[in-house]
Amino acid sequence: MDTKNFTEKFYEKYGNRNEKPVLFFSPGRVNLIGEHTDYNGGFVFPCALNYGTYLLIRKIEGNILKFSTINFNDDVETELKGLFVNTSKKWINYPLGVINEFLKKGIKISGLEFLYYGDVPNGAGLSSSASIEMVTAVALNEFYNAGFGTLELVKMSQKAENEFVGMNCGIMDQFAVGFGKKDHAIFLNCDTLSFENVPIILNDCSLIITNTNKRRGLTDSKYNERRGECDKAVELLQAYKPIRNLSELNTGEIHLLEKYIKDPAVRKRAKHVISENGRVVEAVKVLKGNNIIRFGELMNLSHDSLKDDYEVTGIELDTLVYEGRKLPGVIGTRMTGAGFGGCTVSIVKKADSAKFMSELAAVYQKKTGLVPDFYQPEIGDGAERIG
Repeated sequence: MDTKNFTEKFYEKYGNRNEKPVLFFSPGRVNLIGEHTDYNGGFVFPCALNYGTYLLIRKIEGNILKFSTINFNDDVETELKGLFVNTSKKWINYPLGVINEFLKKGIKISGLEFLYYGDVPNGAGLSSSASIEMVTAVALNEFYNAGFGTLELVKMSQKAENEFVGMNCGIMDQFAVGFGKKDHAIFLNCDTLSFENVPIILNDCSLIITNTNKRRGLTDSKYNERRGECDKAVELLQAYKPIRNLSELNTGEIHLLEKYIKDPAVRKRAKHVISENGRVVEAVKVLKGNNIIRFGELMNLSHDSLKDDYEVTGIELDTLVYEGRKLPGVIGTRMTGAGFGGCTVSIVKKADSAKFMSELAAVYQKKTGLVPDFYQPEIGDGAERIG
């Protein structure tokens, strides 16, 4: 990120070179394993990326909020008159939802100028929305001396997305964006919010993220449908024992699903969540033991379960995963994020990385007609002021 050029863009947009804006950064995230477990009270294992959202922000006189982004041409001005309501301008809902959470807590917000720039691809499942929310929350927290800790900012950002944006997400995305630590992933219990930073030591391997570049029109409706199916499974399993969420069951209890859940679709959803939870626990254990081969096997098993039991993959993701597994140097590969498009995450031997990307791109384009994008990220820190 060229911060000098970004600041120049701010001055071109808003003028007044005598008062310098303040620069904040918030990462995107990738989940290494543990998909669709977060809203089921389970374990996840995400890490923050060195891709994310940059925000320049400056106070101005009056009570006007000015929003702009250099990613596309869509400037918005709005007056502070109390709580905001959802607007049809989609991207602006993320910062407005966060501002609402500050207003609800009695923080007096004044006039502000915002300029955003994101290098997380939108709709790729790398949490561009959580990144925007958290960079806004961290900036407001500092600007108005609100005194909220990182966990409170995470909860406020999640609430903004749930209640203002209308996406019924779990807490993993905002948590990973807020608590990220360089060269570590977060082993998070989404029920208790207890977590551990686990070093990611890949030695002669690297992370590669592959974007399907498929538009994900189904994601929101199917996401909410899956949540409903999981809620139904919990309701039925309460005849077995009083559980609040699926992650209270362990892999040794999967055989009981057939007895208590007659609907095969609901039964498969429960099977995925319970088995995936077990895979996350094992994955963290083997990673600590430097067994990257087994970690890769668990990534593969995770994708197979997401395809067969949770049914959230699709031809694009499956092509990247199953064709990718045929290539030399691939330790493990799986979809990451909500599904039906978005990205895969792979662990590949560094010596084979270039060949992996070129050969996978060719076969993927041939099979789907789409051209994938590849990223080789570093694992970075959470949201913070950087200038």
